[in-house]
Amino acid sequence: MTTLSLYYHRQRGPLCLVLYGLAVLFWSVAWFVRTVPPQSFLSLIFVLVGLVMLILATGFHHLTVADEIDRLRISFGPLPLFQRSLLYEEVLRADVDRTTIFEGWGIHLSPRGGWVWNLWGRDCVTFQMKTGTLRVGTDDAENLAAFVNSRVEEFGVDAREH
Repeated sequence: MTTLSLYYHRQRGPLCLVLYGLAVLFWSVAWFVRTVPPQSFLSLIFVLVGLVMLILATGFHHLTVADEIDRLRISFGPLPLFQRSLLYEEVLRADVDRTTIFEGWGIHLSPRGGWVWNLWGRDCVTFQMKTGTLRVGTDDAENLAAFVNSRVEEFGVDAREH
């Protein structure tokens, strides 16, 4: 018999403020270049780039990591553009780690191999999976790693019993 334990953590980061600032900057430039020939085309480009910055800012407002019984859901939000889930049966282990300066923030491939999903800071949990590596930035690394390792053990025991 397994006990049901839950994990939910939301990290907020100021990266979205930079993106909101860029959106305002691009819209301001669009306003000032509207009278410079070719005004409509140049102004439209700045408006559209500002809109993209606004959408990205809304997408990277926070990073939520949540248990969903058989998987861990990782999502940026509140606009749910970027999300993924890890089945516990696919995870070998979770280790507290730190990202390098070169790994930075966002979603991208790591120079060390695997993917990085990071909103802010350098603390992370490295998930060693059957199919690769994923580093998830968090300001709750110890608790997240301990929780996932306990779920991996539960799913490992359950898999051997069947």
